[in-house]
Amino acid sequence: MITLLARRGRAVISFDQLQRKARLMQMPAPDPAILARKAEIVARLLQILPADAVIHDATETRAYECDALTAYRCPPLAVVLPRTTEEVAAVLRICHDEGVPVVPRGSGTSLAGGALPTADSVILGVSRMNALLEVDYDNRLVRVQAGRTNLSVTDAVAGDGFFYAPDPSSQLACAIAGNIAMNSGGAHCLKYGVTTNNLLGATVVLMDGTVLELGGPYMDAPGLDLLSVICGSEGQLGVVTEATLRILPAPEGARPVLIAFNSSEVAGACVSDIIRAGILPVAIEFMDRPCIRACEDFAKAGYPDCEALLIVEVEGSPAAIDDQLARIAEIARHHDPIELRESRSEDESRRIWLGRKSAFGAMGQINDYMCLDGTIPVTALPHVLRRIEEMSRDFGLQVANVFHAGDGNMHPLILFDANKPGDLERCEAFGAEILRLCVEVGGCLTGEHGVGVEKRDLMTVQFAPQDLEAQARVKDVFDPRWLLNPAKVFPLSLSQGRRAA
Repeated sequence: MITLLARRGRAVISFDQLQRKARLMQMPAPDPAILARKAEIVARLLQILPADAVIHDATETRAYECDALTAYRCPPLAVVLPRTTEEVAAVLRICHDEGVPVVPRGSGTSLAGGALPTADSVILGVSRMNALLEVDYDNRLVRVQAGRTNLSVTDAVAGDGFFYAPDPSSQLACAIAGNIAMNSGGAHCLKYGVTTNNLLGATVVLMDGTVLELGGPYMDAPGLDLLSVICGSEGQLGVVTEATLRILPAPEGARPVLIAFNSSEVAGACVSDIIRAGILPVAIEFMDRPCIRACEDFAKAGYPDCEALLIVEVEGSPAAIDDQLARIAEIARHHDPIELRESRSEDESRRIWLGRKSAFGAMGQINDYMCLDGTIPVTALPHVLRRIEEMSRDFGLQVANVFHAGDGNMHPLILFDANKPGDLERCEAFGAEILRLCVEVGGCLTGEHGVGVEKRDLMTVQFAPQDLEAQARVKDVFDPRWLLNPAKVFPLSLSQGRRAA
């Protein structure tokens, strides 16, 4: 139910534990008729794709048995790696004819089990679809194949003074297809928005092979806004093969400031006051002591010794930066910071952000942990941080907090011992309580990681039965047989009932 990452160099969980986790996931049993027809299905796929684009050997498919949610694993029936929209459409038509479930996959960096296969499914990976198709600086857009990585979009236009705004921590590896599926954000989404705010158009292939062109090279397309339905749909409605993305002129300058506090609760109150003052930084990032120490050891960012740290970055002209930082400093001083330090060089700014971007990996080097992804109103930050600290004592497990504080997208990391019996289950129960708390204070179950398998069974905490039924009817229209990305997002009883019907 919660993202599991493990300390490098030790086993996450044993094979027996993985088998038990699979049972606890309540993933649907594979269709024996599909398994029996594997050779026939693979033969049909090989008729439309080169041999190196169809992986069906049992050993080789294990590379696709999970995404970044490594607690859950299941090798797929086969894996296909098309290079064009036409090949994607042909694959989907075959799978539709054969009644084979299809799991779309970008780079496999999903932290919610969004690309977890079932044993009778075909993984449709878009990693080979990574071309830059068009750059239009006059209209401030690029068109790319959806397998292109996030950071490479900015790399392609940075030399001409432009950038692509969404910047997930995994931006070096994550694919635009996955960003669209999960409506990914990142540290700078406070000012520039998440993927949906930077997506202009998409080519989408439905389960029956129908190709749709949604949106286009303009800010507001005519007709129903189906693009917003696709963005964040987690591969439930179609496979995105191409995307038209908004690019922006690079700012004249940017500068972060470090603000250190003696308590996480006070740091949370400072964030709320900055937002209340009407200041719009490009980012406000939060880290507490366990995360600060791990990041400092890893990146040598020059972080101060404190209980909680804010990284607040502003941008604009030198005069605008100075004015914004002065206003932020004045607000921070009302909360008695123990240190307030502006970056004075490009190298210092780079190290500050390297530390934050390395947080998940740095923590993974020292401890097993589970990573949550809940979103809350900014004004609720002090209360939620206090309650997480209280629950930490109740469950007997330490929490390291690192998150996008400006928009309330929290990422508590629950530390545990994967080799200690009962710790994993206790950790999951703790994580579920934190997510319930997020909903109770007016937030939601996910900000950018998605629902996937991870939060599927918590959907009833946030949505009433009629709400889930309305969402299911949308899927009925796009994927009537419920073959796309099975056993994700919707409670299993609902999705299994729909598929059986």
